[in-house]
Amino acid sequence: MKMGRFRRKSCLTALAFASFIFLIVIILKNASQDAFLDLPDAFVEGLPLKVNKVEHKQPQEQQQEQQSDMNNNADAADAAIAAPVTDKPLDTKDTKDMNMDADALMAKYPAPNYNVHAFYYVWYGSPQFDGKYIHWDHPVLPHWDEKVAAAFPKGRHSPPDDIGANFYPALGAYSSRDPAVIDAHMRQMRMAAIGVLAVSWYPPGTSDDNGEASDNIVPLIMDAAHKYQIKVAFHIEPFKDRNEKTMFDSVKYIMEKYGEHPAFFRYTTGTGKALPVYYIYDSYLLNEEDWALFLKPNAPHSVRDTPYDGLFLGLLVEEKHKRSILSAGFDGMYTYFATNGFTYGSSYRNWKSVKVFCDDHSLIFIPSVGPGYVDTSIRPWNSQNTRNRLKGRYYETALSAAVESGSRVVSVTSFNEWHEGTQIEMAVPKVGSPPYLDYSPRRPAAYLEITRKWAEKFTGDWLF
Repeated sequence: MKMGRFRRKSCLTALAFASFIFLIVIILKNASQDAFLDLPDAFVEGLPLKVNKVEHKQPQEQQQEQQSDMNNNADAADAAIAAPVTDKPLDTKDTKDMNMDADALMAKYPAPNYNVHAFYYVWYGSPQFDGKYIHWDHPVLPHWDEKVAAAFPKGRHSPPDDIGANFYPALGAYSSRDPAVIDAHMRQMRMAAIGVLAVSWYPPGTSDDNGEASDNIVPLIMDAAHKYQIKVAFHIEPFKDRNEKTMFDSVKYIMEKYGEHPAFFRYTTGTGKALPVYYIYDSYLLNEEDWALFLKPNAPHSVRDTPYDGLFLGLLVEEKHKRSILSAGFDGMYTYFATNGFTYGSSYRNWKSVKVFCDDHSLIFIPSVGPGYVDTSIRPWNSQNTRNRLKGRYYETALSAAVESGSRVVSVTSFNEWHEGTQIEMAVPKVGSPPYLDYSPRRPAAYLEITRKWAEKFTGDWLF
């Protein structure tokens, strides 16, 4: 649900050019997905960019979908809302690993790599632990164009069999506060050699538009993470009234409440300072002058040279954000989106030049990689932004691009963002009409294995 508030500029200047782009989209839709990975990024960037973060309001200035795309998806989306499904069991090997004694599991798998981070979401709820389903019952989001929206279903999903996702979790429609679920997640991250989980965070008493307050889950996560030698960083969301003052208050709260926990992640810089790491989602929503009041030394609400100082990473979406992130006083940048070509920042072909820019200005660059993208369960009109997994090849292409960029650290989008189909968490087959996607012919733990294989390539200091 992280594609929101990004407002693209129109790339169509004439009717003839618009027709050409439409023709290319139709060709790409019917072409082999293997070929898609081999296309130049400039070609990919020509596709419509219409995915928006679920907990944010939909943008009002977007181009209308092509009518043919709209009609092709409507019937399938209707069937997806309430189709009955049945479970299939986990692979035997995966079941054995998940039930293994914690010490035996840690002895079997490599130590966590603290240069491999994964974005982690705690907004899910179930009747047993929360009194109701939360987020799994996600509403079907309307297209911003009323004419397009009219062709697609409305309403909410109905868990546990019908959830707001195109894949189905091996743990079922779980609660993020279930201790058994949290432990299972830490086991899976340890199997993947993930060293740092970046927990999606809102201040106490606040949440995204479709969830409920979840700060009180963080202590459970930190205790479980420590058991498996995993560290916790914070992915600060664009909470209401986020500005330089409320950011200072939030960081102060995080440090005072969680800073002494052994799972709290700190990175030791070249100067010997051990500083916490904060990913700041949608950082561009606040202008660089206001960010500077928080991030520059001697500013009115400066965090610098205080007990609450840290390493703050801004979100790189458009190319111009490189300069604004630098001017604002951020310590680095990350790209978040798992869709190659969706933004300047998420396009693999740009990562080498971004890394050079960051090196030249002593900034940290953390590219974000993902196994794929699909959100048509909650945005049935958005199939053009789907990135098929290709049995793991899409993910490995992203990881390879991150290595080739020269970055020593990488972030994974995501461990468990099920709504947008970017998860590496174990998934199982479900049958229905249409059926849920799954990782076949690979095992439920396939993306944990791929992560573990590539983790050893990310080592060394984050800054040269």
